[in-house]
Amino acid sequence: MEQTNDQVLFMQLVIQNQQIALMSLGKMKNPLTDKSEINLDYAKVSIDTLDMLLDKTKGNLSEYEEKFLTEVIKELKLTYVEELGKEQNTKEEKKP
Repeated sequence: MEQTNDQVLFMQLVIQNQQIALMSLGKMKNPLTDKSEINLDYAKVSIDTLDMLLDKTKGNLSEYEEKFLTEVIKELKLTYVEELGKEQNTKEEKKP
């Protein structure tokens, strides 16, 4: 299957937001600091951006593009909920 330039750019956009979210979830090292850092607010922005992209491109994506984007969002949301739960448990443990 030959990809057009638009298809390649679309996939790159999805992957960029996925990587930003994974870095913000502590699942990838930040290349600037070489550390794993968690910032759930940043992760949520990237996930919400991908959700918006899916909504705004409804009916304009190939089956592969839509499935890829949907799977990326699903994976990120599951990871986000997992990290949010860890953060809440840590906060509860610190309470007197």
